Amino acid sequence: MITVMKFGGTSVGTPEALQRSAGIIMNESNSKVVVASAMSGITNFLVNGAERLPESRHDIIAEFEKKHIDVASQLLNGEQMDDFMKDFDQRMKRFRDLLEDESAAKSPYYVDNITSQGERFSTLILCHALRAAGAKAVALTSEDCGISAEGSPQSGSANLHKTESMIMMKVKPYVDEGVIPVITGFYGITDGGLPLTFGRGGSDYSAAVIANAMNADLLEIWTDVDGFMSVDPRIVPDAIKIDEMNFSEAAELAYFGAKVLHPRTIEPVRKKHIPLKVKNSFKPEEPGTIIHHLRKPRGDMLRSVALKTDLSIISIGSAEIAFHPEMVANIIEKIAENEVVIYSISTSLSTVAFLVHNNDVKSILAKLNTLGSGDIERIEVKGDLALVCAVGDNLLSKCGVSAEIFTAVKEASANVEMISEGASDVSLNFVVPMSRATDVVKILHNKYVGGGTDEGL
Repeated sequence: MITVMKFGGTSVGTPEALQRSAGIIMNESNSKVVVASAMSGITNFLVNGAERLPESRHDIIAEFEKKHIDVASQLLNGEQMDDFMKDFDQRMKRFRDLLEDESAAKSPYYVDNITSQGERFSTLILCHALRAAGAKAVALTSEDCGISAEGSPQSGSANLHKTESMIMMKVKPYVDEGVIPVITGFYGITDGGLPLTFGRGGSDYSAAVIANAMNADLLEIWTDVDGFMSVDPRIVPDAIKIDEMNFSEAAELAYFGAKVLHPRTIEPVRKKHIPLKVKNSFKPEEPGTIIHHLRKPRGDMLRSVALKTDLSIISIGSAEIAFHPEMVANIIEKIAENEVVIYSISTSLSTVAFLVHNNDVKSILAKLNTLGSGDIERIEVKGDLALVCAVGDNLLSKCGVSAEIFTAVKEASANVEMISEGASDVSLNFVVPMSRATDVVKILHNKYVGGGTDEGL
C-alpha cells in the first residue's frame, strides 16, 4: 500500500506546522511519498523578487536564506543542523548562481526557475525534520525524479507517460527500501532540462501526477481546511462539510471557485481510480473529504454551491457567425495566446460570448483588435459579474431542477446574464451581477443543499 501525502504552504510554513506535518507523516502506516509546497509567503516573495532583478538579487538571497535557516534552527540541533546546512549550502549555491547568470536570465523559463526555488528548500527542511524524528528520508527535486513537463512558461502540464517511467525508476526504489521520498511540488522539467511550473497552487497537481506515476492506493492533500464545504463559510456561516464526493463534483467545484484543491488535481488520479482525501493538517483527527470515482444516490438536490467573482463577459458580434466556425476558431486562438482561462462560452446566430476574469479583459481586447476588420462587427464588454456553480448528482436527469434553481435566482432579484448547462451532468453554471451574487448563493444553499438524507453512505 502506497500513500502520496501532499502538504500545502501553511502546513510547512512555520516550525510548529512543520513539526506537526512530520508527525502526521510518521503516523502513516502505509509506505509513503511526500510532496510539499513552498513555505507560505515564499512563492509570492519570489514572484515579486523576479520583477526586481537583477538589482535586488543580494537582498532576495539574504532574506530567503535567513527565513529558511531560522525555521530549520528551531527544528534541528547539533549534528542534525550541521547535516542540514551541508545540503542547504549546496542548494543555495545553485540559487545564487542562477540569479547571477546573465545567460540564464534570457531563457523563457527563467521566472519558472526562480519561483520554484521555494519548494526546493521547504522539502529539504521537512526531510531533515523527518530524519530528526527517526525516519529514513531523502529530499528529491523534480529534476531528481524526472517529472516531465511541457507547455508554455508558467503554465505547464505533466507528461504522465514519461513521468511514470522515470518515477518508477528513480523514486520507487526508495519506497521499496523503506525510505520516505520528500519531493518538490509546483514544477516539472522540460525535455531541455529547464524548470516549468504548473501554475499557482500547482503542487496539488504535482502530487496527483506522482500518485498516478506510483500507482498509489491513496492521495492525501493536507491543507488548512477540514475538506470541501457545501458553500464558502464566509457567505453562509452554517456551511456543511462534505464527507464524500465523486471526481466530477470535486473537479467542477475546484474549477469554479472552491479553493480547497488546484482545479487540475483531479484528472491524474481519476485516470487510475486513485481515491483522494482532503484533510486539515492543523486538525488531523478530522476525517476530511474523500473523493473517488463512485456515484451514490443522495436525497438533496444540490451538494454544493460555489462562487467565482470579478468576471466579465466579452461579446463579439458578426453577421451569421454561427455559419463561420473558422471565425470562432480564430477568436479563440487569439484569446488563448495570452493563456487566458475561459470560464464559459455562449453562442447565437450572430454573437459569441466569453466569460473571463476582469484582469484579462484589456489583453484580450488588444489581441482581438489584431484580427481583420471584416471578421468582427462589434465587441461589447459587461463587467462586475460573478459565476455561480450549482453542483449536484445527475442534474440533467432530474426534471425541473433548472426551473427550481432559477426561481431561487428570481427571489434574489438577480438577472441571469449567461447560462452553461449540459456540458456537465453534475453542475449548472450561470452568471449574475456581482451585487446580487451572495444573495443568490445564500438562497440556493438554504433551499436545496442538505435538504435530504444521503442514501447508501
